[in-house]
Amino acid sequence: MEGTQPLNRRAALTGLATFALVGPAYSAPPRLDLSGRYQQGGFALGRTAPRAQIFLDGQEVTQASATGAFVVGFDRDAGPNAVVRAVAPGGESVRTLSIAPGDYDIQHIGGLGGRSTRKASPELEARIAWETRRKREAFASRAEREDFTGGFVLPVAYTRVSGRFGGQRIFNGVPRPPHYGIDLAAPRGTAVYAPAGGVVTLAENGLLYEGGLITIDHGQGLVSAYLHLSRIDVLRGQVVRQGELIAAVGATGRATGPHLCWRVLWRGRHMDPMLMVGARAPA
Repeated sequence: MEGTQPLNRRAALTGLATFALVGPAYSAPPRLDLSGRYQQGGFALGRTAPRAQIFLDGQEVTQASATGAFVVGFDRDAGPNAVVRAVAPGGESVRTLSIAPGDYDIQHIGGLGGRSTRKASPELEARIAWETRRKREAFASRAEREDFTGGFVLPVAYTRVSGRFGGQRIFNGVPRPPHYGIDLAAPRGTAVYAPAGGVVTLAENGLLYEGGLITIDHGQGLVSAYLHLSRIDVLRGQVVRQGELIAAVGATGRATGPHLCWRVLWRGRHMDPMLMVGARAPA
């Protein structure tokens, strides 16, 4: 046919070889690198394709950051296995993790009389409901940050643990709510520092149970809380750096003595803050 050029056999073979190399790479599953503490109350820090969708046990829970970083948390009562899946346009990758049981202080106390069931006043009920909403909003924060990748440090210096994470009392066979924080004993006025960078989602004095309370979102719904503070040095919406002064230890709210109750939640799952200390995401 007029104007038709003869087929160059070498060029055709080269093109096929190039397609063979490029095709599989285009459809390759995303990387899925994980590190962390795979136990009840623990976590996994991950690195995958940018903006990949992250699933935990079949439920979509978060999206990787622009650099591919993400975090997932395991609740105090998490099951023996966790399945982490990253889904990107090129495919998906899956890791199944064995979750070790936590070591919790459980106290069985029997022979007690019935507990008082005196009803709270309408004013007190209204206050509790208002404070609960404020705290729920703070813990529901989903800041577009990845401060969690750099690891955590202790929020107070030269301290001792006076209450471990996960402890629980069982009165007359009836379990009470577990202790979801770690209590760090320290004198009143001891400086409290941000253990990791993030944005302050709540900075409130005078709460009924917590007294002075600060919450910080470190990215993707990983939110830490600092209870019973005698002084608050940050404002809601403020961005803090790791090691920045945020408050002072106190005994406000329902506290029997000066200490810092430090808590960490990830999307409603209660985590052991001490497990986060020193952890870093894969490069």
